[in-house]
Amino acid sequence: MSGRGWARALWAVVGLASFQAPEARDKPVAAPTRTGTDVTAKEAVGPKLPRARVLLEGADGVVHGVDVEVAATSDARTRGLMWREELPQGQGMLFIFPGEEEIQAFWMRNTLIPLDLLFINAAGRIVGIVENAAPRSLVRRQVGIPSRYVLEVPGGWCQKTGIKRGGTARFQGLEHIRVSY
Repeated sequence: MSGRGWARALWAVVGLASFQAPEARDKPVAAPTRTGTDVTAKEAVGPKLPRARVLLEGADGVVHGVDVEVAATSDARTRGLMWREELPQGQGMLFIFPGEEEIQAFWMRNTLIPLDLLFINAAGRIVGIVENAAPRSLVRRQVGIPSRYVLEVPGGWCQKTGIKRGGTARFQGLEHIRVSY
């Protein structure tokens, strides 16, 4: 078939594929539905998250360790710390985002406890902190600077430890954790 013949055949197929019977043209099209469990639902139970450690250097030069659960998948990042009733000092959740650094924004929907959010770039520099994010809020929390990681710790922890923007973070135990979209 010539190039022109292929083009005509393709247009005929496209035309047939997009044809709608007259009675179907005026009916609303249903939005696609998400299959599976809503990971933000209180009763949703996800897989056990991998663990790692983040070492943060405070303004006084003291290094503070945080044992973290690692949210490296879309579902784990979506769920985050929702529905948790406590987060002990020295513990947190590290969100790792795939691809290039981007401006990250978080909300506190279904989050029952105040949190400090530390935004960390790929080089391990703390590029911004949101302190004491209010629970159960839909306000978008961001620092306006691209980051690859966000560390959530108990509210007030940064003030207590002297961790500030510009500090450094080192990660232990991330080598074998697969990050996905």
